[in-house]
Amino acid sequence: MRTAQDFIIEIPVLKPSDQITKARQILRDDRFREVYVADAKRNLLGYVDITDGLRETSTKSNVTIQGFIRDAPMADPGDSIERVAKMMREYHTDSAAVVSPTPRLVGGVLLADLFPVIISRNELHGLVADRMTKKVKAADPADELQRIYTMIMESGYSAFPVIKKKRLVGIVSRRDLISAHHVRSELARNARTRLEDVMTKDVFTTSPEEPVSSAAEMLVAHDVSLLPVVDGDHLIGVINRHDILAALA
Repeated sequence: MRTAQDFIIEIPVLKPSDQITKARQILRDDRFREVYVADAKRNLLGYVDITDGLRETSTKSNVTIQGFIRDAPMADPGDSIERVAKMMREYHTDSAAVVSPTPRLVGGVLLADLFPVIISRNELHGLVADRMTKKVKAADPADELQRIYTMIMESGYSAFPVIKKKRLVGIVSRRDLISAHHVRSELARNARTRLEDVMTKDVFTTSPEEPVSSAAEMLVAHDVSLLPVVDGDHLIGVINRHDILAALA
């Protein structure tokens, strides 16, 4: 049985006194959606996520991460990867800290690394329609960036489908906003840039009649964390890794 020990990676670790801009710089890396915070003895204090990295739009800031630290899922090196993935679902994270002995931080495991292994050795039941999230908050390509920024801050969602005349035309994620320097600058000065200028237009989708296993394979093949669910061109839901893991036998 493969365990957390098999998937441990070295992860960036911050101190509570580090500035939020340092966290944001780390979170621009596609690999990380959370960055962990520890004291001088590497005792885990919690994590800061990619949404927190967006809260301070200034490119130069003295704001520290102290006020942004959240409780983190903590796994033992011997925990099964299914158990670790369950922790991530409970905490709504894309990673878990590995500690030994508690709470000394050893490293981290990423859901993106566990997911392909878990779905390859477990039976997934049901159709996409059974597991997808049906109440989806969507954006319009004509929306200003400030509105999308507010939506992400208030909802905690990682991405929003973009709809024009009831048809899916793109997707925008926290990553799109945190990675592009000009986007953060325009947010800081309240510029009126439109979403269509920064959204991802080539979007992988699935349908409600597809088996959950097929959607899982698409997520792995295209290395994405979320798929819009469409009926024709019309958006009717979304499904992500956590939704699929809920379908484990």
